Amino acid sequence: MSCKNSPFLLIKEILVLFFIMLYGFFLLALFFGRLFVPSHFIMILKRLSILNYKNIEQADLAFSPKVNCFIGQNGMGKTNLLDAIYYLSFCKSATNPIDSQVMRHDADFFVVQGLYETEVGEEEDIYCGMKRRQKKTFKRNKKAYTRFSEHVGFIPLVMVSPSDGELILGGSEERRRFMDVAISQYDKEYLTELINYDKALQQRNALLKMEEEPDVELLGLWEEMMARSGEVIYHRRKTFIEELTPIFQSFYAQISGENEEVSLTYSSHGDRGTLLDTIRDGRAKDRIMGYSLHGVHKDDLVMQLGGYPIKREGSQGQSKTYLIALKLAQFDYLRRLGNKAPILLLDDIFDRLDASRVEQIIRLVSGDTFGQIFITDVNRGHLDRIVSSATGDYKLYTVTNGIVELTGSSDNQTDTTP
Repeated sequence: MSCKNSPFLLIKEILVLFFIMLYGFFLLALFFGRLFVPSHFIMILKRLSILNYKNIEQADLAFSPKVNCFIGQNGMGKTNLLDAIYYLSFCKSATNPIDSQVMRHDADFFVVQGLYETEVGEEEDIYCGMKRRQKKTFKRNKKAYTRFSEHVGFIPLVMVSPSDGELILGGSEERRRFMDVAISQYDKEYLTELINYDKALQQRNALLKMEEEPDVELLGLWEEMMARSGEVIYHRRKTFIEELTPIFQSFYAQISGENEEVSLTYSSHGDRGTLLDTIRDGRAKDRIMGYSLHGVHKDDLVMQLGGYPIKREGSQGQSKTYLIALKLAQFDYLRRLGNKAPILLLDDIFDRLDASRVEQIIRLVSGDTFGQIFITDVNRGHLDRIVSSATGDYKLYTVTNGIVELTGSSDNQTDTTP
């Protein structure tokens, strides 16, 4: 038998073709940014330790892998507990960008530490500590990060809170921040390009503010850097919103139960053509104003209800539904990409919603789609209905003036955290 007709040679050729195709898919995944954090990076928060964080002097809490509820009146510290969990994912507070201001007023330091567990049983210890008038320290398994951006995306998390109202009522920077926080959790290159773009933007603005004429070549270099990073940011934001919108519309329909048409539209100077040309064309006007008028730092997200801006047309209930659906869509989008559910924080989400919408949200979050959930409310009835509907175990805490007490759980244990 000749080599030409050898079955072994045929098998070899098939295997070679298979591995070439496999490698090709690998390269395509890299190119389109679809190789995300490995699934074992998605974790359950087993234990949270807090010292001097906002109004919480000390707490050491063990959590359920499914539903964790915090009940208490306004101002007691429920949101601060969620904020401490948020801090461990993003290296900063969700409500205050100044680290020294999350420290208790009469304290000289604060510590937030979380013990996480992966689905294969591996433990990850995340620690953040800061002394007054010193820089904070952020560690993973006792090894300090050199750059906090390295940690973002390691523990995926989505938070729904009353402050989300600024997405509708606030300026465009709020809506850009929504996109940036979401995309940065699964795309490291995006976060790097955001940092590079901001650096170039600040340098260009500094030149534009000069009384004397700036160096044209130096100005051109910063414009090229803005355009290079800006193109990446533009295309990633555009793809994100295009893929997020149908998920968002589905969640809105489920919660509202009505035939209300909602939409998201990404608006950017990148739509006009190449960013470099757009930035350069505006140089003369930018010089008069003293800052950059064009670029992805001016992007916006157009939010509409029935074809009109929801800021103008939406009722309080419709606006709240819109925002909850948007954040649940973000959650589902991250879950699909990582094949696992991020941690979900729900802060006082039932306020200003009618009974039917409350029921739909309870039905949604009680299902198996969502992973570990932390939820706050002043209404014990809402939380009782969630834990009674949820599959798996739960823990229920009462929060009073920063003191956290375990008052209910699926295994009927009780405990008090001083």
